[in-house]
Amino acid sequence: MSRVAIVGSCISRDVWRFRGGSVSDLLYISRTSLPSLFATPLPRFRPKAQPPAGLKAQPHRALVADVTKTALPQVLAFSPTHVIFDFIDERFDLLSVDGTLATRSWELEQSGYLAQPAFKGARTVPRLSAAAERLWLDAASEMAAFVRATPLRDATLILHSARWAEQRRTRTGRVAGIGDVEILPGLSADVGAHNALLARYEAAFEAMMPPLHRIEAPAHRLADDAHVWGLSPFHYVPAYYDEIWRQLAGLGAVARAAA
Repeated sequence: MSRVAIVGSCISRDVWRFRGGSVSDLLYISRTSLPSLFATPLPRFRPKAQPPAGLKAQPHRALVADVTKTALPQVLAFSPTHVIFDFIDERFDLLSVDGTLATRSWELEQSGYLAQPAFKGARTVPRLSAAAERLWLDAASEMAAFVRATPLRDATLILHSARWAEQRRTRTGRVAGIGDVEILPGLSADVGAHNALLARYEAAFEAMMPPLHRIEAPAHRLADDAHVWGLSPFHYVPAYYDEIWRQLAGLGAVARAAA
């Protein structure tokens, strides 16, 4: 039976949700960035035992794992047969603080943790800056070395290639422009610039990593007004998840009978 680890975002996790697949053998690592994964734990950070107001358990666990750097040990302990990488969560800025890095996700902003002394003096590294890209490329090289040096080298490695949708399907079935996009409230995003960044990330990752299986559904990259998580450039129409599920079945990551 397959045991799938996702190092990525909701676009990969939602394939299971929308296709009715079992999540009992699924590990989901999200709200992180490759540079943050390979950084050191933030000194003096004190996570709460229960999620702060406004956060659910899984998103809270994800942000705590990002700051305390427990995600990669979780992946190793899980002993996955398949590892899926997708880079849609690589849209958030990075925080440089006390000699380490963290991902400035919506969850971190919402949690109130940024008011802790541990984050005093934190400096933002903008995602579209040359500095952030250099950090990311260095971390991609570290990921390649990490995979080769651990049992992950025996897993089936999958790159789920995705982009921000530029159009959406309305509730009446019409195709329209997606309009203004925000990464965080009040922080607008340039869809074209982020898609270009994703293309560079993926090309570099494929060049550095052991052989990867690439899955993608460019014909169905259409945002969905009726998506359960709301309208977003990476909340796609159902046909997108159907096609990705079909490709995952071909790689043995999910059961063909459920497709």
